[in-house]
Amino acid sequence: MTKILLANEQAIRLGIFLGVFALMALWEILSPRRVLTQSKAVRWYSNLGIVAVNTVLARMVFPMAPIAVALLAQERGWGVLNLYQAPEWCAVLGAVVVLDFAIYLQHVMVHAVPMLWRLHRMHHADLDFDVTTGARFHPIEIILSLAIKMAVIVLIGAPVVAVLIFEVVLNATAMFNHSNVNLPLGLDRVLRWLVVTPDMHRVHHSVVPYETNSNFGFNLPWWDRLFGTYRDQPEKGHDGMTIGIDLFRDAGELHLHKMLVQPLIGGAGEYPINRRDWDQK
Repeated sequence: MTKILLANEQAIRLGIFLGVFALMALWEILSPRRVLTQSKAVRWYSNLGIVAVNTVLARMVFPMAPIAVALLAQERGWGVLNLYQAPEWCAVLGAVVVLDFAIYLQHVMVHAVPMLWRLHRMHHADLDFDVTTGARFHPIEIILSLAIKMAVIVLIGAPVVAVLIFEVVLNATAMFNHSNVNLPLGLDRVLRWLVVTPDMHRVHHSVVPYETNSNFGFNLPWWDRLFGTYRDQPEKGHDGMTIGIDLFRDAGELHLHKMLVQPLIGGAGEYPINRRDWDQK
């Protein structure tokens, strides 16, 4: 089973990525939540272009994918789950939950440390919010995220199957919760107890700092509720809220070459969590 997964990992991930992307893109056309303000052609070219850059760079820096790291840890007995023989279903479920918690903590960290916020704010500088926003991350942040993820995989001894499930689910939910789709409000209220919904995560992309620093979850919604970072709705409502940050408001900043240099431009501002000169509401 493991060999089959390793042999087909890229095909599995690419197939699910393209399927979910196509579904969300079609849903956005048929039933959008908000009217987009910027050229979709420019945004999609840049946001998907950064995916290509990140994929190539990640393979150069980390020749071993996370699933291969999990296999290596298993072969050498590294990590807690490899030291204590838990039932396979328990190990897989536990590893997926721990990895998701690690992503939540990492997300809080890049909002808390000004230098890391400079990298992460490229994700927030998108002036609209749709399925491609979920893939818009600076290459250096992607490298940092991969390093943290691999360290967690080795530390807990995550099973190969768990890593593949986590990678696939994380990519799928990132596209789902960044999509500009119109979910019935009743369904949204139920779903956000199980998964991060677009309305829940859209609050995180508000231009208002105390809203930006909320709803950090990408997949499981429980961490925000447990640690007090959950915000139900934006103050101005989803139609009235402004997407983005106070920098890079010009449409020209949406081009790929502009996005890549954004960490070097301007100050960190009042967005980092440790700069609490904004009112908390």
